[in-house]
Amino acid sequence: MLCMPAHISSPTDLLAALRRVDPTSPRLTWYGPSGERVELSGRVLDNWVAKTANLLCDELDVEPGSVVRLDLPPHWRTLCWALAGWAAGATVDLGAGLDPAVVATTDPAAWADAAAANNSFLAAVALPALQMRWDGELPEGAVDYASEVRAHGDVFTAFDAPHADTAAVATEEGSTSYAELMESYAEAGDGGRVLLRAGDGLDAVLRAALGIWSAGGSVVLLHPDVEATDHLVATEKITREGPRPH
Repeated sequence: MLCMPAHISSPTDLLAALRRVDPTSPRLTWYGPSGERVELSGRVLDNWVAKTANLLCDELDVEPGSVVRLDLPPHWRTLCWALAGWAAGATVDLGAGLDPAVVATTDPAAWADAAAANNSFLAAVALPALQMRWDGELPEGAVDYASEVRAHGDVFTAFDAPHADTAAVATEEGSTSYAELMESYAEAGDGGRVLLRAGDGLDAVLRAALGIWSAGGSVVLLHPDVEATDHLVATEKITREGPRPH
């Protein structure tokens, strides 16, 4: 287990800890279909978050209180998007139906009309690790995340912090403020290499991951088609399975 600061009260604190506490150790490992494996150290995870947050603020006009809708499955890129939204002070919408400033999606065609009607930015997110740009046509004005994000800086500095009462995350069940995010939304966690299953849903994965990282742990996230075999568990030195949704 890595020694994290005594109290992490915000996403900003968490990202600072990922940068500074044993930053070359793995913090997020993804197993996808067809043998895909992606491992991000604390430093690399923070870099992806910073690039995504810079894209949100510099190109997509996100500011504290803006709504970023994540129409994405549990995936390593999706965790980066959520952390980036919080770094920028946005409300990360997991299906609450708020009016979004930005929609990040794997199906931009399905969102094209709604985004145009609401003057929302549309970001098309290709999930395969080796896919450097969107494969196919994009709706007019849509941003190709895989292509655009790499041009942005590895360091993100927010100009303004969100108000403590601003909603950090919104779901169908309700919202959680920035003041409460790390206290009541994040699951209680401990260190080690913790197995999470993408099939449990994005809300459950985010809750668990925040708690694991805050406690100095590391996430191993499996696509629903990937079996947690004894070989995988031993190879990744998994110490326990994370909490399952209630």
